[in-house]
Amino acid sequence: MSELKLYEHELSGNSYKVRLFLSLLGLPFTAERVDLFKGAGQQPDYLAISAMGQVPALVDGEQAIRDSQAILFYLARTRGNGRWLADDPLGQARTIAWLAFSANELANGPAALRIAARFKRPVDIERATAVTQRAFKLMQATLARQPWLMPGDHPSIADVACFPYTALAHEGNVSLADYPAVSAWCDRVRKLPGFVGMEGV
Repeated sequence: MSELKLYEHELSGNSYKVRLFLSLLGLPFTAERVDLFKGAGQQPDYLAISAMGQVPALVDGEQAIRDSQAILFYLARTRGNGRWLADDPLGQARTIAWLAFSANELANGPAALRIAARFKRPVDIERATAVTQRAFKLMQATLARQPWLMPGDHPSIADVACFPYTALAHEGNVSLADYPAVSAWCDRVRKLPGFVGMEGV
């Protein structure tokens, strides 16, 4: 297989979910830091790789893929050996729903609160708090009846997608104490073979 190169930033939860999945898969890759705070994401050479100038981006041979959810899906399809993504249309649709949940509810909820608290960016705290509570209630209800976000005894890319900003919720002053099943799920993810952390996780 071709060489994988990950463009990332160490404080990005979206970058981290790709790095985590590469490690869970046991895949070798090279990484390059994109200093978003110094405008590296808007340089022409990087925009040719990631058109939105965001991290992460993954280069597989001659192909570049942007967006963490898309990268997780791509890696699961090309290198996941059938273990991280359902092979039936309904299972894939439900997985994609969790990827969308990660990109919407978790991004606009706990990730937004983290941005406000850690990076001092303007955020509608009331709205982000309401989104966070709604999101974690759904995760709590799901994980109270099964060990992973998708049915079965093995994690999927749904778990990888949703883990970072859930585990980083405390950086946005959100406690998981009211969501014990979510907290226990975070511990299960941390115990997976190949798990790697990031600052705050």
